[in-house]
Amino acid sequence: MSKRPRPGSALLAVGYIRVSTEDQALGPAAQRSALESWAARQGVSLVAIFEDQGVSGAAPIGERAGLLAALEALRTHGAGLLVAAKRDRLARDQVVAAMVERAVVAAGAVIRTTDGSSDIAGPEGTMMRGIVDVFAAYERDVIRARTRAALAVKKARGERAGEVPYGFHLAADGVRIEENTAEQAVLTQVRELRAAGLSHRAIVRALGARGLVSRAGHAFGQTQIARMLAKVA
Repeated sequence: MSKRPRPGSALLAVGYIRVSTEDQALGPAAQRSALESWAARQGVSLVAIFEDQGVSGAAPIGERAGLLAALEALRTHGAGLLVAAKRDRLARDQVVAAMVERAVVAAGAVIRTTDGSSDIAGPEGTMMRGIVDVFAAYERDVIRARTRAALAVKKARGERAGEVPYGFHLAADGVRIEENTAEQAVLTQVRELRAAGLSHRAIVRALGARGLVSRAGHAFGQTQIARMLAKVA
């Protein structure tokens, strides 16, 4: 029989923030503020906050450097709470949400959200969390459908549709794309690091150590690295 993890302190919490490229309704600053306000109201010490920038809510745990760091911090600090602003910040996919829940329990903690959606105990709480996760997945599909429809309209009008790929920028005519020298240099480094045998997570750390940040001004994520390598493969 596997030993149950020793529960962490209910007075210590680790915060988690996630922002995807397609859902910017609740930005990092707003999420951080919600976490800090919640901790103050609850009398809980927020020992650390970790972020995943540009990461989809359907991305598995292994592709989230920030979430992996948060899970490790739960153990390191003996914290009993992983706190997010909303459950959809943890996941927008029911399977991924269940995996996150299990990983947090394995770290000796429980999930809490500043909107209270994860606070109900017992069977009723389990049911409520399941309903919230289903709606988060539904909302993700709606966002994607709206995005596809908007891109189709732009394409029909002869306008450029879709995000400008990393390594390029929009030309002055607003239609053509041109190489971005600085971003191309980052792509070269990513290719070299990968060729040297580094994992996506190690590449993220290496870029951070070199002071390199994403187009949005944040640390690169593993999903972004995977996309870069897919485009240059």
